[in-house]
Formats: sequence, C-alpha cells, structure tokens
Amino acid sequence: MSETLKVGVIGVGGINRSHMPGWEASDHAEVIAGADINEEALKQWGAKHNINQLTTNPQEIFDNPDIDIIDVCTPNMYHMPITVSALNAGKHVICEKPLAPTTDDIRTMIKARDRSGKQLMTAQHWRFAGTSQAIKREADSGVLGDVYHARAWMLRRNHFIPTPTFIHKQHSGGGACIDIGVHVLDLTLWLMGNPQPVAVSGVARTELAMKDGQFTPWRPGVEIPKTWDVEEFASAFVRFENGATLILEVSWLLHHDTQGDDMQVWLYGSEGGCHWPSAKFLNSNYQTKELYKRYLGMTADLMEPHALECVEFAKAIAEGRPSPVPAEQSLQVQSILNGIYESQKKGREIRLDI
Repeated sequence: MSETLKVGVIGVGGINRSHMPGWEASDHAEVIAGADINEEALKQWGAKHNINQLTTNPQEIFDNPDIDIIDVCTPNMYHMPITVSALNAGKHVICEKPLAPTTDDIRTMIKARDRSGKQLMTAQHWRFAGTSQAIKREADSGVLGDVYHARAWMLRRNHFIPTPTFIHKQHSGGGACIDIGVHVLDLTLWLMGNPQPVAVSGVARTELAMKDGQFTPWRPGVEIPKTWDVEEFASAFVRFENGATLILEVSWLLHHDTQGDDMQVWLYGSEGGCHWPSAKFLNSNYQTKELYKRYLGMTADLMEPHALECVEFAKAIAEGRPSPVPAEQSLQVQSILNGIYESQKKGREIRLDI
C-alpha cells in the first residue's frame, strides 16, 4: 500500500493526547478528522493539529469514504458500539484499552471484524516499551524454558482520577482492574506466550476510597465523590490450560511504599526466570553449582510507547501484516478480569470459557 492511510479520531481528549505524536510520526498515516461530544475541546484540538474535519457525530466520520482507520479514545463503556459501527463501515480500528469491559462485547467486536475483513487492535502500549520488546525477544528464544508461574502487580498509593469516566461503572465498566489491571495482565500474558486461562479465584473491593478526607495528588483539593461505585483493589490466582499459574495484584489506593506506579512482572520457568522492567534474567549452572544473574542491554524505547503503538498499527495495515495486538488476546485478558468480579460475587473459583 503506497497511499497514506487517513485516520479519524473518536474522542479527542485524555489518552488521544498520547496517540497524536504517533500518528504525526507515522510514515503510513495521517489524522484528518475528529469527533467529540465536547465542542469546545474539539475546536481546540482541531486548531492545535490543523485539522478542520470536526464533528460531534461519529457516524459522519464512519461515513467518510476517505477515512481508513478509526482511533477509538472514548470511555470504556462506549468502545464496543463505536468499534462495531466503524468496522461495519469498512474501517480498520485501533481501540484504547480495555478493548471492552465484558467478554460478550469483545466477542461482538471480533465478529464485526471478521465480517468486515478489516484489522482490529487493542492499544496496549506497555508491549511497545523497549524493555518489554527486549524481554519478549529473549523469552521467545527459549532461555526461560517452560514458564510455569508468574507474579504481576500494578500498585499505586492514592493515585487515581476521581472523574465519572473512571469511578462510575456506567462509564468505565469497572475500577482498578479495568483501568490498570488490564495493563499489567496483558503484558504478563504476552510475555508468557498467551497461554489459555481456565480458572480464576479473586477479590475486588473498595476499602479506602470512601474514607472522610480521602484525596489524590492527581487532583489536589478535589473532593472524592460519594457516588464512587467501582473497586479500588483486586487480587487473583489464575490457572492456565498448560498447568501454569499467575498471582495478580492491582490497586489505585494502597498503603504501599511507592511514589507512582509500582508495576512489576516476574516470570519463572524450567530453565530460568526474569523480571520486568529491570530486564534481569536468572538461571543456574547445575554442573558448577553456580547461580547467574544478567541484564539485557538493548532496552531503549524506539519511541514513547503510546505513540509507537499507533505507528505499528498503521505499518501493519500498510504491509498487510496481522494486528500487533489481536482481539483474541484481549479476550483472554478480559475473561480473567471478569472472572475476578464473578469470583468476588460468588466467593469461589470461577471456570473460564473462552
């Protein structure tokens, strides 16, 4: 494909600010249109990026025959209907994480993708960090052997955004699980080689958010709404079809010693172990009775990961390659997250049917 792919953005605030540098850097795509329910924000975005095809009605963008790609940057609960409409209109779609808040929604999106013959990608930016790419290459070379256990966590101390799009389930679909759990879980499954999850036992709860005087450094002076109805914390034990296991922990609000995100992944295999994000690898020599520790050296980011995911999506379309983050892998992720919610509700392990 030699012609430049034309991009239309749905939702020009928030995360789109991190996507735009990628579209601007792409050799294969350019943004020509945007839609948002906030007319003033839309006008400011258009002026900043020199884009004049602006509308409050996404359908106008879907109906534009010049547009090839739709970038979905809306709150979570609107991902599925917007993505399906775009695919039905014959557009490729990159959709911000989570792909959708429920597995049924993701299956609907996959069916729409298959009918359209177009590409669908979930914007899971941590896969595109230099450290992630380096660890994935090393793990895929076989140095870990069979990965039989993993530990993953993404923990914050009072770091959350107290707006309806995050703390009201009608917009977000969930709390810390959906917002940040999706990041570390997707990264972990990908580094493990995406084994098929079969069961999950977990909890999802709110302990600290409603305390009088609760606060967040991300919105100084803002009172936390008492209408908060999503979880702030979750933990889970996951079992996979190949016998592997995973322990997962996520929280926006935890009395945990961290200034920002404490996001870590450990993989343990039959031949070695590794740690993200340090790119540390561990193994043993059973002849010399020695323990080894080494670090990967080629871990620099090629580009800020949010931007790079957009570059890679356009490149995949232009070169006729598969989606860099296929929806089937997001279905695995969401099956586990939804399983945590169900396990909390029923008080037992949940079998997963993917």
